[in-house]
Amino acid sequence: MTASTITLAPLVVSDLSVSYPDRTVLTGMDLLAQPGRRIGLVGENGVGKSTLLRAVAGRLPSRARVRGTVQAPGDLVLLGQERPFRDGASVADVLAMTLAPLRDAVTDVERLAAAVGTAEGDAAYERALEVALAHDAWDADRRAALAAARLGLDLAPERLVGTLSGGQRTRLALATIMTTRPTCLLLDEPTNHLDDEAIDVLTDFLRELPGVVVLASHDRVLLDDVCTDLVDLDAGELGTDGSGGKRFGGGWSAYEAARADARRRWEETYAEQQEEIGRLRAATRIGTSAIAHDRPPTDNDKFIYFGKGQKVARALSRRKADAQRRLELTEREQVRKPPAPLRFRGDLTVRSTGRLVQARDLEVVGRMRLCQMDLSAGEHLLLTGPNGSGKSTLLGVLSGRLRATGGTVEVSARTVRELTQDPEVRDPSRPALSTYDAAVRGLADPPPLRDLGLLHPRDHRTPVGSLSVGQRRRLGLAVAIAAAPDLLLLDEPTNHVSLALAGELEEALATSPGGVVLASHDRWLRRRWRGPELVLSPW
Repeated sequence: MTASTITLAPLVVSDLSVSYPDRTVLTGMDLLAQPGRRIGLVGENGVGKSTLLRAVAGRLPSRARVRGTVQAPGDLVLLGQERPFRDGASVADVLAMTLAPLRDAVTDVERLAAAVGTAEGDAAYERALEVALAHDAWDADRRAALAAARLGLDLAPERLVGTLSGGQRTRLALATIMTTRPTCLLLDEPTNHLDDEAIDVLTDFLRELPGVVVLASHDRVLLDDVCTDLVDLDAGELGTDGSGGKRFGGGWSAYEAARADARRRWEETYAEQQEEIGRLRAATRIGTSAIAHDRPPTDNDKFIYFGKGQKVARALSRRKADAQRRLELTEREQVRKPPAPLRFRGDLTVRSTGRLVQARDLEVVGRMRLCQMDLSAGEHLLLTGPNGSGKSTLLGVLSGRLRATGGTVEVSARTVRELTQDPEVRDPSRPALSTYDAAVRGLADPPPLRDLGLLHPRDHRTPVGSLSVGQRRRLGLAVAIAAAPDLLLLDEPTNHVSLALAGELEEALATSPGGVVLASHDRWLRRRWRGPELVLSPW
């Protein structure tokens, strides 16, 4: 038996529904993921992408009510948006935990080889050999070292996970996955916090992995480079194919046009059906004058007139009955009205004058060094650099959230607001709308949350703790721009948010009159950036 002869199992999700006491997230979800297919999950924030992945992995909270069936390979691995390892674990602990089952698989093969020659021994040996071959267990130690090197994971073995940056934690998790080579891999926003080199390594690994890959991502380049199929959980009434299907063969660039076309078909179908329903409703109210004119009879024509009147009445009755039947059928089969899409309608910044930022020899020991930075009103600056170069730290210094340990920084902007990667949630039980209202209280004429087009009105009464990560980031952005800043600091603004909003934010940035400093690993955004760029180097 060789690795190429191993039979890999598919992932089969049938009629899956997930609900909580206060809301339903997924209804009747079907998904077939064959080995060798790499499926990307897309859709608006809150439609259930992360919920689907957690349901498949059996990682939903106990209060979730789940119906349907999931058939998945036994070595399924989920890399979610939460921290994958205990803060108190060391890097050495994580790597030892990763390698242990692979070393055990090799030991099992060697131990069971002695029992070959009996029916029971042959079966046990074959099972153990299949597991070891599927995960290339003999090569695990070399693969672990190679993965760490390719990901630039030069961490001290005694370093604790709790001291690692977001990018370092993600790269450590990817190193464990590249070592174990699971036959079913689920990824939730895997490129968040990763620099270009790490993303390239991840892309190559996913393309070569022979098993099932299902990923939820707002990384448009990753969806293009990796995915063989997309599943749109927010595909609309007619779906991606005009018949309610959610699956599309191809990546994001091809699907973007198909998605717009599907929306247009839905709107046209709805309009045509409503026009037909209106016509049929009118037909059920038709009078006799539409069938025969109401000319009074002559004295010699009364009997004939009466006979014609009966015929007209019967014809009218038939027409009305036929119209009623067709009306009932059309109303049963009509598509629902396309909801107005959630569109960002706010202003990111307001106009100002003069110099907004001046920094010289700025330093935060162990985290960031910067020789010089100047930003004038109306300028937009893109911060780039590898993980650990201090982009988030610099934004924290400019906002006043962090204190520099050396150098000088002068921020002259009238109003500064920062969108961090993980907006703080002080009271998870508080509804989104009241959280927003409390945050903007005291501001001069803040815009209503509904007017910004960032959070759907149906989610305004949802507790903040029940919102998806992307929805919480939308709420954080709403709070930031409600203050009408003339300097806006954005840390990975397209992370977690829907692909539609990511595009709208890019459009808004192009016309924003105030100062903006933006840190991003988003390759799609950076390839289209036309303003100045400041590249930071690791400490």
